Amino acid sequence: MNNESKSKLTIKLKRGGQKVKHGGYSFMVKGELPENRKHVLRYLTAARENLIKDLGPTEQDLTAAQIIIIDRIVSKLGVVRCMEEYIRENTVMTGARLSPSLRESYLAYNNSIRLDLQALGIDKRQTESMNLEQYVEMKDKEKEKGT
Repeated sequence: MNNESKSKLTIKLKRGGQKVKHGGYSFMVKGELPENRKHVLRYLTAARENLIKDLGPTEQDLTAAQIIIIDRIVSKLGVVRCMEEYIRENTVMTGARLSPSLRESYLAYNNSIRLDLQALGIDKRQTESMNLEQYVEMKDKEKEKGT
């Protein structure tokens, strides 16, 4: 991606209020994790691979919409994981109030991830109870319905 198209896709966040230090917003805007959060990248990579496996089993088996939703889930999950790591290293409370990262957006990100997973139709019980033959038959039926 060249710099011209990259700059069109970058969204500037409004500055104001208390400066957030957990690194989640840097991940969303720049695609970079702070040095002390590099282990989160391994977690996110595994999450993306497993979501693809749940739906695919390969990325080529997915629709563009499914790939987009998976990538959005991974981005939001990156922010959530950075918040959780920050809270684990610091504190849940700031004075008498809940920490800003938890108070302002943690639940919203988690709810958004949940809704995206529902949109993908991921049901853990369904995939665990099937063997490979049943899974292939289900996918074949879904493809037949789509055409």
